[in-house]
Amino acid sequence: MKKGKKYIEAAKQVDSLKQYTVEEAVELLKKISFEKFDASVEIAFNLNLDPRKAEQNLRGAFVLPHGTGKTKKVLVFARSGAKADEAKAAGADYVGEDEYVQKIMGGWFDFDTVVATPDMMGVIGKLGRVLGPKGLMPNPKTGTVTNDLAKAVAEIKAGKVEYRVDKVGNIQLSVGKVSFDAQKLVENINTTIELFKKLKPATVKGNFIKNLAISSTMGPGIKLAF
Repeated sequence: MKKGKKYIEAAKQVDSLKQYTVEEAVELLKKISFEKFDASVEIAFNLNLDPRKAEQNLRGAFVLPHGTGKTKKVLVFARSGAKADEAKAAGADYVGEDEYVQKIMGGWFDFDTVVATPDMMGVIGKLGRVLGPKGLMPNPKTGTVTNDLAKAVAEIKAGKVEYRVDKVGNIQLSVGKVSFDAQKLVENINTTIELFKKLKPATVKGNFIKNLAISSTMGPGIKLAF
């Protein structure tokens, strides 16, 4: 794919042979970011994983210290009554049962994350084909199938991010916005790196993280030392 002039100019300022410290990388990223909008800052891991093996098919979620800079719309499937009231009180944008199954089947997707109580999974099971490919199906591994709706919704609103390894061992996720204070970006990135270092499966031999880089939404990658 042909790169634009602004991308090429930005890329010229990145030493492709160097592994930058997180502080250096954040400083450089903020300097060369050329998007006309408040771009996301993304981190990309290339991991020594074989996702075909169950124990190496990493998936989960965690909360960034300073959030992602994006406010997520949360849909909660819960029975009317105490659980629905709990979700609403926690700040869920939509709370309901079968009516939202029908809306989604009709093509409605005005939400970013779906949470469900365990007893609702049978009701929304038919949405697997629709929500699954979009990465929106509730899953216990990411804390989105739970009876503790107050905690789940609060964490998502506070900046919880989900991760899932792809077929070739890559994971990419947002760790903030270019407009963030540099120190907040550094803390978000360091938190993410430390988490992934601890996620190394026992069956993986040798280095777990093969390559690591950050970039703005449309910008060039800046390799990190790790």
